[in-house]
Amino acid sequence: MKKIIISGVTGFIGRAVAQSLLEEGYQIIGLSRNPERYQALFQNRIKFISWDARSSEGWWELAEGSLAFINLAGENIGSGLWTKKKKDRIIESRIGAGRAMTEAFIRVEEKPKTFIQASAIGYYGNGNNEVLTEISKGGQGFLADLTRKWEGSISGIDHKQTRVVVFRIGLVLGRGGGLLSKMSVPFRLFFGGHFGNGKQWMSWVHIQDVAGAIQYALEAQTLNGVCNLTSPSPVQARIFFSLLGKALHRPSWFHVPASLLKMLLGDMAEETLLTSQKVLPNRLLDAGYNFRYSKLDMALKEGL
Repeated sequence: MKKIIISGVTGFIGRAVAQSLLEEGYQIIGLSRNPERYQALFQNRIKFISWDARSSEGWWELAEGSLAFINLAGENIGSGLWTKKKKDRIIESRIGAGRAMTEAFIRVEEKPKTFIQASAIGYYGNGNNEVLTEISKGGQGFLADLTRKWEGSISGIDHKQTRVVVFRIGLVLGRGGGLLSKMSVPFRLFFGGHFGNGKQWMSWVHIQDVAGAIQYALEAQTLNGVCNLTSPSPVQARIFFSLLGKALHRPSWFHVPASLLKMLLGDMAEETLLTSQKVLPNRLLDAGYNFRYSKLDMALKEGL
């Protein structure tokens, strides 16, 4: 029985991962705070369990004998300003979910063969023009601190019993959510352009490759440890937004100064819109994963 436990299954990434695994015959148990809302979305093909994202109570027994745990839970960092309250929710949602999944892992007698943990390339902080790989040091700032805590929330998983894969995910492109759902709006209104000087590197990945890499991690027993989940072709912001404009048949001319963004959004602008991260997925490539979308123009075409 190919039973998988997935937290965050109703999010943008979670939906894509679940759909991909269902097509391959996996049985999915999805953990959600509001299961009734999403049951129809998957046409009752997923068994939804209500949870509070902080505890394994009420569901850990169902995890007995599962093939894998996939932890994708966490509040959206791009929805709303980074007030102290918002930051606390972002941190607590990730640490709480990780600890709950770890608690369930400890309680089950038959351990899952694989534990897949989501993280983010925010771990590296602002890398300027440096090429960032899995052996690069962690950076500074809220997102770097967040990802360290996020990855640390599953420190109780016994690596001798279970293979653990941590995916540091880049900027996700695709229909129905992610980066493009927000970034395409000003272009459609003829106000599209890049942020700051446009020289910052953007490490993107198509949603189908996120789902594909996670499935690959389930099935490729040699994949282990931290893996960057980004396209092998990062681009600078001015190129990214120029190609986005072309894909939407709109100009890319309305460039927002960094000073204005910092004044309006503070450190949120510094660490998201203006940060530079040239990240490469070396371990995935070495393991033999073939990206479906390695070039940005094709990813944008399939993501809009």
